[in-house]
Amino acid sequence: MTVAVTGSEAAAGEVSEKRRGPVVALLVALRPRQWLKNSIVVAAPLAAATLLLPRTLWLTAVAIVAMCLASSAGYLVNDVRDVAADRLHPVKRLRPIAARELGAGVAVVVAGLLGLGALALAAMVDRPGLVLVIAVYLATTVAYSLWLKHEAVLDIAIVASGFVLRALAGGMATGVAPSRWFLIVAAFGSLFLVAGKRASELVRDDHDPTSARRALGDYSADYLRFVWQLAAAITITAYCLWGFGLAPHAGRIDWEPISVAPFVLALLRYAQHVERGDAGEPETLALQDRTLQVLALVWLVVFTLGAYHL
Repeated sequence: MTVAVTGSEAAAGEVSEKRRGPVVALLVALRPRQWLKNSIVVAAPLAAATLLLPRTLWLTAVAIVAMCLASSAGYLVNDVRDVAADRLHPVKRLRPIAARELGAGVAVVVAGLLGLGALALAAMVDRPGLVLVIAVYLATTVAYSLWLKHEAVLDIAIVASGFVLRALAGGMATGVAPSRWFLIVAAFGSLFLVAGKRASELVRDDHDPTSARRALGDYSADYLRFVWQLAAAITITAYCLWGFGLAPHAGRIDWEPISVAPFVLALLRYAQHVERGDAGEPETLALQDRTLQVLALVWLVVFTLGAYHL
């Protein structure tokens, strides 16, 4: 009998009383829906207008796969660490490890293999910078699961750094040196997403005695609103300074400053979800909000036209 629950896990069909087999349970525990976050890997080569080159496309694909392996390793470690609290949670108790469909020992072994696989894949294409980024990502993910997730401020900083490391992975894999504007937008845009996620969790009163994220209780709605609004302001300012700071291009449309409009509108749309308290799962929101998808697509098209000088 299926449990009547709400939230992204229910939407993803990940919560059911029916016992899953070991293979299905492992696949669910890897959280493939959250691999969408790794699409940010393409940002650096896209901005450098090299993404469509065969070699760059191959290296970008390798970086995406490596980050998917590394992120899934982190999810397994996190679920093993939180198994006791997850079993008390009305939704998380149905995660494979909490539901005893996947053994903790097996999960740890698979996590180790995935982490090593991610590093080996990066080393295989002879990209030391990518190896370093993935190693840092794995280290911070484990530290987050074991300790930092319970430390207010540090927890959102670590999660935000995961997005920045994904963006850096694309640059390291393809040899694209990220600009200062790229780093500022990536860093504070990530902080905006993470602080908005925490704010939504607080609005939903997600913090309860069964929650494994104890740091949520150290935040107030006003504080998180200050953080995500500050991060949004810096992100938009940096993007505008980049877009409007470029020299005009003779003989073609200046797409970069035009791209500011859909970029800002997309952030405003996401901010609306934060205020409503339904931005707790950004990857799910991105798959469900058609308006946000259209704005993102328009921005991507305009940004690409500018990057390729069309």
